[in-house]
Amino acid sequence: MTHDAARNRLVDGLERSGRIDSEAVLSALRSVPRHEFVPDDQQDHAYHDRPLPIGHDQTISAPHMVAIMTDALGLAPDDRVLEIGTGCGYHAAVVATLVDGPVSSVELIAPLATAAQRRFDGLDYDVRVKHGDGHEGWPEHAPYDAAYLTCATTEIPDAIIEQVTTGGTIVAPVGSTAQELIIARKRADGTLTRSSGGAVRFVRMQSEEN
Repeated sequence: MTHDAARNRLVDGLERSGRIDSEAVLSALRSVPRHEFVPDDQQDHAYHDRPLPIGHDQTISAPHMVAIMTDALGLAPDDRVLEIGTGCGYHAAVVATLVDGPVSSVELIAPLATAAQRRFDGLDYDVRVKHGDGHEGWPEHAPYDAAYLTCATTEIPDAIIEQVTTGGTIVAPVGSTAQELIIARKRADGTLTRSSGGAVRFVRMQSEEN
């Protein structure tokens, strides 16, 4: 089976599951070549709906989780988006397909940041990558209409909340041993309204201090 056929079969299954409401998100998953974002020894598994190792004790999220999180952001074409945890770049590429401007992505692990930027440039995705601590966000390009974390944190960092506009959305896996996907919207007073997207399991968010 070709990569295109395998990708379409994967997305057909996600569509049938009823977990994804957005046709735009499903279309983005059909267009982004996940096999280009995984190590060579994982390419045969690129269109299986599960996480895969990408080195440095990190993983690429399962396609259904990328779809669910992206759907929860409710993106409009002119939205400015912040990603914390670039990893291999697959999730940001899906998001970049849905917005007109550049996606800003922060990655703590330098080799992953460098490889992801090279991959984005080679595949022509409008994503800019910063090597740095995601707890600090990326204030130079703030404010953002939406932000999401691809790694679990015990609490959404204050800097990320501050960098999101009033009415903006933050999607993040939150918790220590038990994690849940939090979908938050920022009020005018800077606090968040929160709803749960269910139980999840992500790699832990790291900082430059550990």
